[in-house]
Amino acid sequence: MTQPHKQIRLANGMPHPVRKRFGQHFLHDQAVINRLIDAVHPKAGEHLLEIGPGRGALTEPLVTSGARLDCVEIDRDLAASLKDRYASSPLVNIHQQDILKFDVNSLIDNGDSGKSLRIIGNLPYNISTPVLFYLLRFSQLIRDMTFMLQLEVVQRLTAVCGDRNYGRLGLMVRYYCHTEHLFNVPSAAFSPRPKVSSAIVRLTPHQDLPLPVKNVGTLDQVLRTAFSQRRKTLRNSLKTLISEAKLQSLAIDYKKRPETLQLADFVAISDALDTGAKL
Repeated sequence: MTQPHKQIRLANGMPHPVRKRFGQHFLHDQAVINRLIDAVHPKAGEHLLEIGPGRGALTEPLVTSGARLDCVEIDRDLAASLKDRYASSPLVNIHQQDILKFDVNSLIDNGDSGKSLRIIGNLPYNISTPVLFYLLRFSQLIRDMTFMLQLEVVQRLTAVCGDRNYGRLGLMVRYYCHTEHLFNVPSAAFSPRPKVSSAIVRLTPHQDLPLPVKNVGTLDQVLRTAFSQRRKTLRNSLKTLISEAKLQSLAIDYKKRPETLQLADFVAISDALDTGAKL
C-alpha cells in the first residue's frame, strides 16, 4: 500500500509539511484538473471564490481564464506562497482565513448583483458538511458551487427518496439548490492519497425557492429529529414535535419512515409547527 507523503513542495520549491488537522490532500492528476475546470468553464468577467486552493492546482487555470478570483486558504504557509505567486495579478486576492469564519458578503463590493458568485473547491473531508451548511446562508449571492467531496457525501447530497443515503444533508441542500453528481475521482489523484474515493458535485441555488418554508430552522429541526432515528416510523421519531392527529391532518401517513417522504412533506410538517427554532 502506498504510504502518505509527509510533505509536499510549494511553487517556490520549498518543502511544506502536510497538516492533518486541515485535512490536506492535494489534487495533482492533470486529467482530473482539466475535467473539473471544463465542468466549471470559468470566463473573463466572472467572479470566482476558490476554497482551499492549497498548492494552486486549480488556481492557475482559474487565473488564466481572466475571471476575478478570491481564494480562501487557512494554511498560512500555503496562503503566503500563493500571495507571492500572484502578487502581480490584479484580479487575484488571497485571504488567509478559515472559510467557516469568512464573510462571503465582503466579496460583493464591486458592482456584483444577484447570484453572481461562483464557488469552487476541494473541501477537506473533515469539515465538508459544516462548510456546505455555512455557504447555504449566502445562497442569494451564489450562482453555482462545484466541489470535490468524499464520494459518500456526494451520494448523500444527490440521493433520492427511498435511497439509503437519503437524509437531512441532502434534503437541506436540495431546499436551496439543484444538485448534480458530475463524476468520481480516484484516491490516486491526490497526494497524500486518501483512504476514500472522491467525487465532483455541482450545486446550483434556485432562483426562487420551489418550496419556501415559513421557518428554515424549524425545517432543519424536523429533518434532524426524523433522521436521527431513521428506522422508526414518523409516529415515533417525531412524537416530541408533532402529534399523529396533526400528521394525519396534513395527509401524511404517520406509519411511514422518514426516508419515504419528499421534501414537500417535511416542509408541510415544518409549517404546521410553531417552535420558533432558528438555523
